[in-house]
Amino acid sequence: MDFSLNEEQKQAQKMVRDFVQKEVIPTIGEWDRKQEMNPALLPRMAELGILGLNIPVRYGGQGFDYITLGLVCEELERGDTTLRVVMSVHMGLNSMALLQWGTEEQKQRFLVPQAQGEKYAAFCLTEPGAGSDVANMSATARRDGDHYVLNGEKMWISLATKAHHFLVVAKTDPQAGHRGMSAFIVTSDMPGVTSGDIHGKLGVRAGSTGWVAMQDVHVPVENRLGEEGEGFKIAMSCLDNGRYTVASGATGLIRACLEDSLKYAHERATFGHPIGDHQLVKQKLAYMQQWYDAASLLCWKVGWMKNMGMRNTRETSIAKWYATDHSVKAALEAVQVHGAYGFSDEYPVERYLRNSKGAVIYEGTSEIHQLMQADYALGQREDKPLRCELPAYDPEIWQAEAEPAGD
Repeated sequence: MDFSLNEEQKQAQKMVRDFVQKEVIPTIGEWDRKQEMNPALLPRMAELGILGLNIPVRYGGQGFDYITLGLVCEELERGDTTLRVVMSVHMGLNSMALLQWGTEEQKQRFLVPQAQGEKYAAFCLTEPGAGSDVANMSATARRDGDHYVLNGEKMWISLATKAHHFLVVAKTDPQAGHRGMSAFIVTSDMPGVTSGDIHGKLGVRAGSTGWVAMQDVHVPVENRLGEEGEGFKIAMSCLDNGRYTVASGATGLIRACLEDSLKYAHERATFGHPIGDHQLVKQKLAYMQQWYDAASLLCWKVGWMKNMGMRNTRETSIAKWYATDHSVKAALEAVQVHGAYGFSDEYPVERYLRNSKGAVIYEGTSEIHQLMQADYALGQREDKPLRCELPAYDPEIWQAEAEPAGD
């Protein structure tokens, strides 16, 4: 068992850490107050190669492994949840789905420009009346010759107004429950596609969250991802990837709470001593350190399993559940350590608290993950093999250049 990072992982971690420290942290409070997404954010992430981080080089990516993806998500959320959300939807919920389920033609058309950062991607599953109850979705896709006609509305979609490509799950057989769902690649310029932003959110205010509506949108059959009826399977495999990025990001948020609280504990004095000398403050810091270490280990395990090509639904679920729940606890403790200053935006801990709350809701509420873990423990849940598994990491393959096209 080896917990050391290789040089490539360290370099990616440092590159993103420097980017966050120099270009994000100094201005993120301003964008959060504006409730706007910094327009330079996505182009800059693309320029640094972050948007294609763990996509093979032959598909326009950087060819890093899944552990590196987790490390990068941690560093991004250390700066702000907004940045990690980009990775969750663009990479975890969309690009990795194309890598797993896409045909070669789909990878060339959609994955390559996404990995290169020329196009941004999002994931459309949740609806106004269907969140945890996925099978209750209303969006439909009716086959009409060589097209599907899509109708419906998706809600709480990150990058709704920024994305060029949407991975949309809709019902092709409304009577078949979750077995009647299919997945499609929908582009924002297709006639009948509209989107808008949602304002007034508690947290992640410097990000883009909105809705996507489809009215008689004609989607070519070749844009269907996987087979008809595999939409639920595909969506759940997407969540295995997205939840890993959420868990890794929440680990970064715990670290942010710890680091900022440690700094404040050295600077702030009461009763003639730095507050870090007081036992109850020490207790809060100790808990944050414990939560960070435990969350890190859970995420590293998932990253390792993904590298090995192993099914990781159970492990990803518990990592997401633990890390996000404890990021809320860490943020509460960080606000308490900062006292009255923690209640204002003079310090970032109040933003950490607001941001932390979203992750215990999206990509499976904490309650859903509790039920999943109980079912696994009781032997009432078993992961069946998928037709397509996420490919294991092989550096020789992932970092190989694409073969030149023939004359």
